[in-house]
Amino acid sequence: SRFETCWPALMKDSHGVIIVFNPELPGHLKELEMWYSCFVQQQPLLDAQCLLVAHHKPGSAGDTENLALAYPLNKLKLIHSNLEDDPEDVRMEFIKYFRSIITSINESREREEMSIIS
Repeated sequence: SRFETCWPALMKDSHGVIIVFNPELPGHLKELEMWYSCFVQQQPLLDAQCLLVAHHKPGSAGDTENLALAYPLNKLKLIHSNLEDDPEDVRMEFIKYFRSIITSINESREREEMSIIS
């Protein structure tokens, strides 16, 4: 990718990664592993800090809802988004994800403070 030189700046001090892809494009499914490797494993971030979003375009074939991803991607939280359907589910999943990230940030901050005190 022509933006690879920017990746270190994007990754610096990041607490989470959301990867959005089109499940109907075989190329996107192949690239998923590369994005996961670069942005999650090499950071390193925990799998819980990564969210996969399979975005379905309006009028697309809905049979990709039963998307079976191979290891290690199958360990990650996967949500399906479709703007034609009720977007409330997706909104709730995003809120849950952000809450979990905030919780992990607060916990690591507390651990740091305790290690400084002790």
